[in-house]
Amino acid sequence: MDISLLIYKLLQQSSTTSTFQNNPFPHRPWLTDTGVAAAVAKGGVKGIVAGGITGGIEICITYPTEYVKTQLQLDAKSGIDKQYTGAWDCITKTIKNRGFFGLYRGLSVLLYGSIPKSAVRFGSFEKMKELLAGPDGKLTKKNSFLAGLCAGTAEAIFAVTPMETIKVKFINDQRSPNPKYRGFLHGVGMITREYGIRGIYQGLVPTILKQSSNQAIRFCTIETLKDWYRGGDKDVVIPKVVTGIFGAIAGACSVFGNTPIDVVKTRMQGLEAAKYKNSLDCVRQIWMNEGPMAFYKGTIPRLSRVCLDVAITFMIYDSFKELFDRIWP
Repeated sequence: MDISLLIYKLLQQSSTTSTFQNNPFPHRPWLTDTGVAAAVAKGGVKGIVAGGITGGIEICITYPTEYVKTQLQLDAKSGIDKQYTGAWDCITKTIKNRGFFGLYRGLSVLLYGSIPKSAVRFGSFEKMKELLAGPDGKLTKKNSFLAGLCAGTAEAIFAVTPMETIKVKFINDQRSPNPKYRGFLHGVGMITREYGIRGIYQGLVPTILKQSSNQAIRFCTIETLKDWYRGGDKDVVIPKVVTGIFGAIAGACSVFGNTPIDVVKTRMQGLEAAKYKNSLDCVRQIWMNEGPMAFYKGTIPRLSRVCLDVAITFMIYDSFKELFDRIWP
């Protein structure tokens, strides 16, 4: 027998067998190549790290469009409470009254939240992708949709709902003549004391619906487009520009699919959320008082933001994932 092969097998056995006497677990299969730890390390952990880095970079680039979208969704339909005539009017008035960096008001909230949000999203997707992939390592359209659905649900519960609630209250606070939140920590403290944990999780149901449908549509769309581009050859390298185009298409599909859910979620997380009994009551009041088109408020700025957001996100994520695959076996 080849001596090098013998040494390798001995080392493999010693690495998965405990040397402690009276150990109830002398053999540790979870440390082998097919164990849970190895499976997570191959995809889940890389997805978490790459996703976290991606989230931080992406939000710094796209936040002004998120700010404008939220302002328009919180704006009244008409009367003295209506502040903006459209996206451009919102931008110009914000810069005039608060300077250019007024468009970045509330960024710290989203920055603190975007890193764990993106980490949970991509980590969950990579793990679900491992579990649902076929023997050839490929995902069917149904399974990629399901993996995206699970990823969106996970990020809604563990990151997005509390982060979005705080963000919307920060932006809403700025609309008042005398803002009461002096900064991130001060604002979070006041919001927590005033609304409690339950208040921070206001809008959980529409947020889960929004995020799960978002990620299901996006991941399913981009995975389908990537498979189409490769033509069945998984070794084909997709240029980052093409990945960005596919991401923009995936983002657009998700916007047209769930903007009404996003509007309801934003209302349920605003400072006036108390006037709604629940998400269904919010839908009823918007329909009765503002009409069906109110559910598509902020669609244009959201479309521009999401297309840019998703394009940048997948380009950055794929770049870091490829880097980690090379340096992190």
